[in-house]
Amino acid sequence: MKIWKLLILHKSWLAPMVRVGVALLIAFLLTRVPMEYLEAWSYDLRVKTKTLTPPSGKLVLIAIDPLTIEGLKRDPNAMDHVRLLNALSMSRPRAVVYVQSPNDLEGSNDDLRAFALATKNLDHFFVVANQIPMRGQEDQLRLEPPLQSLRVVPGPKTSDLTSFAKDDVTRRMIISYRGLPSVHALLADTLHGQEHEENRGINLYRGIFEFFGTQQNYIDFRPSGTYKPISFIKILQGAFSPNQFHDKIIFVGTDTVMSSSDYIRTPFSRDVVAMSTLEMHANMTDTLIKNSAPQKTPVWLDSLLTGLISVLTVFVVLTARPAKGLLILVTTFSLFSLACYLAFNYFGYWVAMAHPILTLFVCYYFFIPYRLIMENRMSWEYFQRNQLLTQVEELKSNFLRMMSHDLKTPLARIQGMTEMVKSDSNPLSLKQREAIDRIHQSSKELSDFISSILSLGRIESKEIKLQLKSKDINTLLSEVIQQCEYLAGTKNIEIRTEFEPLFSIKIDEDLLRQVFTNLIENAIKYSLDNSRILVSTEEVNEVLIIQVADHGIGIPDEALPHVFSKFYRSLEVKNSSVKGSGLGLYLAKYFVELHQGTLSVESEIDKGSTFTVKLPMVLESEGPLPI
Repeated sequence: MKIWKLLILHKSWLAPMVRVGVALLIAFLLTRVPMEYLEAWSYDLRVKTKTLTPPSGKLVLIAIDPLTIEGLKRDPNAMDHVRLLNALSMSRPRAVVYVQSPNDLEGSNDDLRAFALATKNLDHFFVVANQIPMRGQEDQLRLEPPLQSLRVVPGPKTSDLTSFAKDDVTRRMIISYRGLPSVHALLADTLHGQEHEENRGINLYRGIFEFFGTQQNYIDFRPSGTYKPISFIKILQGAFSPNQFHDKIIFVGTDTVMSSSDYIRTPFSRDVVAMSTLEMHANMTDTLIKNSAPQKTPVWLDSLLTGLISVLTVFVVLTARPAKGLLILVTTFSLFSLACYLAFNYFGYWVAMAHPILTLFVCYYFFIPYRLIMENRMSWEYFQRNQLLTQVEELKSNFLRMMSHDLKTPLARIQGMTEMVKSDSNPLSLKQREAIDRIHQSSKELSDFISSILSLGRIESKEIKLQLKSKDINTLLSEVIQQCEYLAGTKNIEIRTEFEPLFSIKIDEDLLRQVFTNLIENAIKYSLDNSRILVSTEEVNEVLIIQVADHGIGIPDEALPHVFSKFYRSLEVKNSSVKGSGLGLYLAKYFVELHQGTLSVESEIDKGSTFTVKLPMVLESEGPLPI
């Protein structure tokens, strides 16, 4: 009980367990649904496309065909069959099997007696009965006198008319009934060099299953025409070679296309006259001779495959993206179908396909609406959250914009008052002047921070547009350096310049002034006292390169990928006395990229940093650029 409570409390386990349970329940219910028709359809498709098993070469068919009727001007009578048997006996066949009943032969009692006598010249003679008697009632198969001595053996044709697929297609053959073998089993046994005994001969053949007291297996069918019959009249005319029949099993039957009872439907064709019963018996016998009957896999494997595909489908539908999920399921369907085909074609195993494939489609169409409902619900929640976040963001932007504007006015007054006090003729004490300088410096830092916040707000609201005009970059840098000389002087830092003569380019002067001011002020802030800063410019391949190099504390390797991120400050900088908002480099990179340029940095600890700005000499699109 404790384990189940833990599993229920642990929600990450609960959802997958419910999915598996639902998937297995669907699989269980679907395996209870009869799918014989669809299964037989998939079986027939595999039969049509498989590599054909070559015939044994031990069978010969003799057919009473239209050519025979035309030649004799009538149906063959008993004496015609006597002539046939006498001709065959000279070739010493292994067995002669009559598919039609000799009781139907026309002739006198003497003619029929001559027929029965002619069969004695053959090693094995069988008459096929299209029924199976109960044990102890074998006399029901006995022919009428004078043919009562002929051996009649069951060899019925089976069709899925009232059971299995119920489509009147012949797929199965009966091997024995309560130990009484069929004619096909007896014929195969003669070739296998054994006598058929109860259960012993049956167990030699693959694919055996029981059905209403009979032992059956599936026929390894070949297309109609594989066993080409010899016309009955050709034998009477002597137009044959004795070697054709030596040691062969000979089936004699009718193939006149006059009666549907002489034909069957097969997996290859569902026409009424798809294949003659004569050729059907040849397929049945060769199936046992070659021992090539398809073997159906056990029911538990069908249930296992159905369950696995059901679980896979449910998880794919509920967790994978639609396109990816559909690709996975189509691939699963294709691979499963291919595996079933290969198992049937190369190993003779009939793997059930109907239930697994039906489960795939049912689970897909059952859970897709559920997923759509859940996604619509999530989309609605995201929409509501997005609306709320948009409102919060708008309130934040309005608040920052209002606060920044309201703070700039008193800050300007403070800066003006400090300038006034510093320029007053009345002397100030040293402490008073230091206090005034600190007030002035703090107000400047606060003013810079407010300007950064305002710039960030403009970026996020996409209000920034480039105001381009021609400007000499060297001149702009000189102006920025002049403004920063006082700050550099407080640390006795020398700012050196190496400017290459340049043409004026179109830039937004205010934005790039902020960029260069930030880079040079940062170089001063993070450089050691009595050091140097180098500001250089050059033009290479229509690209203007500006570099600001210092000899400061440097930037750690782990911090380099983040220095241009919004509000980022490394741990070392946070613990230092240098103040900052973490917005300067983010804004600088944004403004440079707005000019279709790049901003990068190289740094080594305790050796300094070099920031490089690259600007195109000509913008791809001049004039105000909306962001």
